[in-house]
Amino acid sequence: MSENRRAAVLGSPIAHSLSPVLHRAAYRELGLDGWVYDRFEVDEAALPGFLARLGEDGGPAWAGLSLTMPLKRAVIPLLDRVSETAASVEAVNTVVFTGDGHRVGDNTDIPGMAAALRERGVERVERAAVLGAGATASSALAALALICDGEVTAYVRSQERAAEMRQWGERLGVAVRTADWSGAATAFDAPLVIATTPAGTTDALAGSVPDRPGALFDVLYDPWPTPLAAAWSAHGGAVVGGLDLLVHQAVLQVELMTGRAPAPLAAMRAAGEAALAARGR
Repeated sequence: MSENRRAAVLGSPIAHSLSPVLHRAAYRELGLDGWVYDRFEVDEAALPGFLARLGEDGGPAWAGLSLTMPLKRAVIPLLDRVSETAASVEAVNTVVFTGDGHRVGDNTDIPGMAAALRERGVERVERAAVLGAGATASSALAALALICDGEVTAYVRSQERAAEMRQWGERLGVAVRTADWSGAATAFDAPLVIATTPAGTTDALAGSVPDRPGALFDVLYDPWPTPLAAAWSAHGGAVVGGLDLLVHQAVLQVELMTGRAPAPLAAMRAAGEAALAARGR
């Protein structure tokens, strides 16, 4: 496949995104010399106009888009089709442009999360805990539907969030019990804990990590490690980080957009690690 094609990541804010680093690394490894991957600052209000203008500049044909917040739900009415995976959580992070001009939405966060856990040896768990109740938490529940045999406890800050998580559980076929955030440290006796909260939220919990923890999936990647992830590792627990998720979901995006598989996981991870190291200098 040597023809020129375009792809990009959209969101707001977007300057921090590592997606261009990961996708460009994949293109180099796959020999897709004519492919380019950019980033564009696009919010919900600007999204319909951005999509309508794609291709008007006469440049290379568009292969696909990666979407981050706040566009994952806003894009759905603008698409021709949405995969079952994306529909299950009402969130699209990938748009593929087909040969017949259709816009097809998919979600690689969910299988990417499962793949990142599997890479660290977490194949199945009897129960799990989720810290937080935002959009990433619903994707976490969808991933847990694939690997968790029992109950998932979600630690949240409000009754409204608790009700939302229980509704997502019913929709995804996961038995969800909710608990108040004040008891979040009790999550750590679960064999798998998925932290989906913004930077700094779990820092105060680092001192509560038990002597023999299970596995932690902390979806943050910058700065890394988080205090919680560092404490978890110090106690001998397995840790899956946000970069693992970012790389695995990007691998699936590259495969969807280029039609080439497998995407070069190792090269993409190395590029991501180098970019993060450069930021920390």
